[in-house]
Amino acid sequence: MTSHPLPSVAVLGLGSMGQALAGAFLGAGHPTTIWNRSDGKGDGLVARGAVRAATPGQAVRAAEVVVVCVVDYDAARAVLDRAADDLPGRLLVNLTSDTPERAREAAAWAEALGVDYLDGAVMVPVPMIGTPEALIFHSGTRSAYEAYEPTLKALGGQTAYVGEDHGLAAVHDLSVLDFFWTAMHGLVHGFALAASEGVPAAAAAPYMKTLAALLTSVVDGTAAEVDSGKYPGDLDNLTVEAANVRHIVRAAEHRGLDAAALRGVLTAAGRSIDLGHGADTWSSIVEGIRNPA
Repeated sequence: MTSHPLPSVAVLGLGSMGQALAGAFLGAGHPTTIWNRSDGKGDGLVARGAVRAATPGQAVRAAEVVVVCVVDYDAARAVLDRAADDLPGRLLVNLTSDTPERAREAAAWAEALGVDYLDGAVMVPVPMIGTPEALIFHSGTRSAYEAYEPTLKALGGQTAYVGEDHGLAAVHDLSVLDFFWTAMHGLVHGFALAASEGVPAAAAAPYMKTLAALLTSVVDGTAAEVDSGKYPGDLDNLTVEAANVRHIVRAAEHRGLDAAALRGVLTAAGRSIDLGHGADTWSSIVEGIRNPA
């Protein structure tokens, strides 16, 4: 496997994300070959200079770096099986989201073929692909990542290598999205609570932004406490904060809103308090999360 300033790339799968990935490679000047299972996709990419392959094998043979982005790992494997004989000597990058376990299974399959393999996770929506702000995780063969890092960064300026364990990109993907979707639920739930008393979401939005900034400010400190297992309760404590959550649950249910997620927060807090963390900081709720029984 060789590296030069503009390696050739193949993109297998032309859903909206696959087309964005191919477009970013083209925009960065990489010779790009595309393939899709069904016809009718990629005409715009061809007009920009991409080459359409008739088969996955044909696409793979034209490239140094092969990127697959399809609906799931079963679909990815079905595509790659058709090109298995052509993959050795190339870098295979799987940007199909799934679990860490599936990523490691895919890595074992690639290793058996003698193929350098990176598993990845795209953390931004389609319009952000190729921008300096786009975050994409990669994990797997370090030497392969380093050899083609400039190529992979064509997809996003925040592209990050997170380790040799092929499952780590998926771990980062799931943990970051866990935070994101829980926060998004809280945002919408808060708007719904305000609206139940006639307060428009737009009126509450500026104050949501203020609290979002506060949330950002505590990320590093919370990470340090979770990693160390030390939760100094000198500024707040779990018992008091759980009482605040209980008030929100009561108000939400009184207004006919679904408060199941917040009740889950209370359950985890209660476990942590039972474990002796009532006087510790809010971060100690992690103990209740880690001990669900």
